[in-house]
Amino acid sequence: MSNADRVALVTGAARGLGAAVARRLAAAGHPVVLADILDRVEETAAAIVAEGHQARAIRLDVADEAAIEALPEVLGEWWSRLGVVVNNAGISPKVDGRKRLVEEIPTEEWRRVMDVNLTGPFMLSRAAIPVLKQRRWGRIVMMTSQAARVPSTITGAYYGASKTGLMGFARNLAAELGPFGITVNSVAPGRINSDMVAGAAPGMNEAFLARIPLGRLGEPEEVAEVVNFLVSDAAGYLTGTTIDVGGGSFMP
Repeated sequence: MSNADRVALVTGAARGLGAAVARRLAAAGHPVVLADILDRVEETAAAIVAEGHQARAIRLDVADEAAIEALPEVLGEWWSRLGVVVNNAGISPKVDGRKRLVEEIPTEEWRRVMDVNLTGPFMLSRAAIPVLKQRRWGRIVMMTSQAARVPSTITGAYYGASKTGLMGFARNLAAELGPFGITVNSVAPGRINSDMVAGAAPGMNEAFLARIPLGRLGEPEEVAEVVNFLVSDAAGYLTGTTIDVGGGSFMP
């Protein structure tokens, strides 16, 4: 198979990391489905098409089980050619740009973070497994976070918990799907120059720079390059692992 026969589905693709990943995979020859709850996803997909690539946009709340179950019908022939799933959609609620302490977190907000950041990737991966197994080839990438590695002063405990759970889910799924030629890996970005990072309170990103040996924030395109490698044939013997993209701010 060539990349033209491997449709890539990227969630949270309207902006930021998701948009950068979608653009990179499209440039590599994948037909790309950009899925997001935001209207802006249509504009992002149109820009990719204008560059001469295959792309289509769908409105999707990854926490909506019925919407995920409807994807084979919604995408039709594109779904039958699915080869790559990038679970990128995620939320990190703030109050005036700052995280909530555990004692301040409403239960419903906790549940929403878990639904989007952890249950959503589970449901989408589960839906994709049959078609990937049938093709005997597939790539699933989980967008986790440095907040899954160490306590964060910027993101709340529910964000770290959801992203840590996502890494554990990815390892278990990798073990299950390896015999079918399907790899599952995680990417853990540090502070990346994105809309989510821009929402932090004044001074927080600047303070974080002192912890980054490279002395700067990362760019979405740098994360996208790592994802593009993980879904390529060159990464065919890599599964169940997490690649940290944080300028050295976390060194295991």
